[in-house]
Amino acid sequence: MIKEAKLLKNKSINSLILSIEHFNSAFDVGRIETTLMLIDHSFEMLLKAAILHRGGSIRDKGASQTIGFDACLRRGLSDSRLKFLDEEDVIAIQTINTLRDAAQHHLLDISEQHLYIQLQLGLSLFKKLNKTVFDEELYSVLPKRVLPISTQPAINIDQLYKNEIKEIKTLLQPGKRRTTEAVAKLRSLAIMEGAIQGDKMQPANSLLNKLAKSIKEGNSWENVFPGVASIKLTAEGSGPSIDLKFTKNEGIPINVVPEGTPGAAVVGIRKINILDFYNLSSTQLAKKLGITEPKLRALVKLNKIQENEDYYKEIKIGKTTFKRYSQKAYENILEIMNEKDFSLIRTWKEARSKGLV
Repeated sequence: MIKEAKLLKNKSINSLILSIEHFNSAFDVGRIETTLMLIDHSFEMLLKAAILHRGGSIRDKGASQTIGFDACLRRGLSDSRLKFLDEEDVIAIQTINTLRDAAQHHLLDISEQHLYIQLQLGLSLFKKLNKTVFDEELYSVLPKRVLPISTQPAINIDQLYKNEIKEIKTLLQPGKRRTTEAVAKLRSLAIMEGAIQGDKMQPANSLLNKLAKSIKEGNSWENVFPGVASIKLTAEGSGPSIDLKFTKNEGIPINVVPEGTPGAAVVGIRKINILDFYNLSSTQLAKKLGITEPKLRALVKLNKIQENEDYYKEIKIGKTTFKRYSQKAYENILEIMNEKDFSLIRTWKEARSKGLV
């Protein structure tokens, strides 16, 4: 392992241990905020270590700063050379990240059961990535006694949301005058819904009031939070060492949300107009670049453009499959063509010699 990756991974383990320590603390002062901030930091360090370990870069060309959290998730999910995440992994991590954002920058009223689920999910996923990327068992560097322990654990989304909705309904009863408390409790539930839907924005008060009204009217939690209802928790093992993982219900599509979508997370179950993102055919792309289609194919093959989901996708409509490119593919190829030592003739000859065109 290269030194930078090793140092980042060590930092990630330190933050993981500290997050669990604060979760298990006997003191409530700053407990929720610190737990979420540390587990979030542990994942950012782990993602960067994993990207480096797989031969990727955590700095964009010419940039002095490392890439951000979402960019790490995208590279770990969409870059075929680095890939070490699946969509459910990303949903779990971006949920933690969005809850951390609320805890650090605003207000968050999260129940003990919900906080336990997030931390146990985080520990289980951390353990998985440590094994798949670094071929290292977590408990070789982490004492087995370091576990989130709760006297009231919830390992079922349905159970959690039913309990939370029941409490919110009580707060909303006529004469209670506790709507503000009910809305505050709704925030963490709405954040999880948004993270699953692919929305990174913090829920506005108007949305929280709308959700409170819907609950007061007797709507089921599945109708109020359809995104969360599309996800379930699976559990392996038993006791305090249980492993939790998000899995999507059968038939529910999870899409990569196009980078640059305002307020968007990396993945979400919401439907996106995929043709708006992959809006160039090979003919259109070649014309925009000012080259012939055969020359474009040479560039695409040599630079593995079709292996990156940010650049290329085959979209099936009926019985027809359309091969489409994104604007990011155009920008990437243009950048390659503008390099000092680039030669289109040499590219063509190399592609032909390798039998790619």
